[in-house]
Amino acid sequence: MEVCREGSRILPSTPGAVGAHSSALPPRSLPVSSPAPSSAPLSPRRELWLLLTLAGIQFTHILDFMIMMPLGPQFTQLFAISDAQFGLLVSAYTLAAGASGLLASTYIDRFGRKRLLLALYTLFGLATLACGLAPTYGTLMVARILAGAFGGVLSALSQTIVADVVPFERRGRAMGIVMTSFSLSTVAGVPLGLILAEHGGWHLPFLAIAALVAVLAVAAARTLPTMSGHLQAASGRTALGGIAQVLADPNHRWAFLFSALIMFTGFTVIPYITIYMQTNAGVRPDQIPLVYLCGGVVTLFTARLFGVLTDRWGKVVTFRCLALAGALPLLGITLVHGVPLWAVLLVSTLMFALMSGRMIPGMAIITSAAQAPLRGTFMTLNASVQSAAMGVASFVGGLLISRDAQGLVQNYWMAALVGIAASLLSMVVVGRLTLHGARPAVP
Repeated sequence: MEVCREGSRILPSTPGAVGAHSSALPPRSLPVSSPAPSSAPLSPRRELWLLLTLAGIQFTHILDFMIMMPLGPQFTQLFAISDAQFGLLVSAYTLAAGASGLLASTYIDRFGRKRLLLALYTLFGLATLACGLAPTYGTLMVARILAGAFGGVLSALSQTIVADVVPFERRGRAMGIVMTSFSLSTVAGVPLGLILAEHGGWHLPFLAIAALVAVLAVAAARTLPTMSGHLQAASGRTALGGIAQVLADPNHRWAFLFSALIMFTGFTVIPYITIYMQTNAGVRPDQIPLVYLCGGVVTLFTARLFGVLTDRWGKVVTFRCLALAGALPLLGITLVHGVPLWAVLLVSTLMFALMSGRMIPGMAIITSAAQAPLRGTFMTLNASVQSAAMGVASFVGGLLISRDAQGLVQNYWMAALVGIAASLLSMVVVGRLTLHGARPAVP
């Protein structure tokens, strides 16, 4: 019998034996499962259109989340709030996404992927519109909670579709394509959003995102295939039964811990970058778009490269390399002070490229850790875990930093050290994961 090997875990590659183990495996094995029924394989052209459509949807979702962070100085002044209160505004979005993910895990596998995606995307667009119309801090908080509730599920659903449609051996490249949405949001979305905010107020970026959502929703309705092969597998279990099956699998629990750690790593630092840049690093408000522009341009190229390397070197090896390499610029971004603008841009660009780059093998690992019949429920629960981790990390970062009498940010480096500790732990936890569908080794 051939075996599949990814990292240090071994699985049989016999067709239909996804999740089964040979007798050579340790007793802490996974229950036998069969692949979820799927639609007919897509042609390369149709698969590419699917990935590009999902990238567009992810672009608006990520931009809606990211645009809050560079607008931090405006919000703290306009609403007369502290950095910790601003962190709570960021956390509210992610914590709402986590709560909605728990709810969505009870129904996500009971609807066709396309139908559910379009419904959630429409609601997300309306919530983003409400953000743009919010007149006060309180109403903005409510609107951000609604946007997070729908946006968090969108992310999980998009990743589930990729895992359902794209074979394991090409999944790293596929994730690289979808995750170029992060690059596009930083290279084009955030700078353009800041320009709109400068000339039309902070409301305008959210109104523009809502308009783009409307356009992409129409495009998605035309390009996404009908994906309902998973419905048969879901029909034999109750909503809570599906969650119980996911949580009963030790491999899934390790995957959730891994997922939480990789999200926690960056979000003790990322929400406060703009505040630190303007107060401590001496970056002018009109230069802030350069930080995101440079990071986005480089990431636009490195995302595809890291996707290829993920499939060539192996998902675990690539993740560990990128996670280790990303620790230095993550700390560096919290220490830049009294240096030229080019030095600030160098550190911030490396940070963006490596922090986003490790997510490519990271998400390929997470999607491959799920049993195929439970993937929708697993990915939705995973979105809750990720959102909760981001929310907690943002809140922890806000508690760690403070301001001195001159208004300078203090102890930002401590937030980076907490994130780095989480990253190092994720490099250990990933070795505990079993990946389904790994490439066969030589008999």
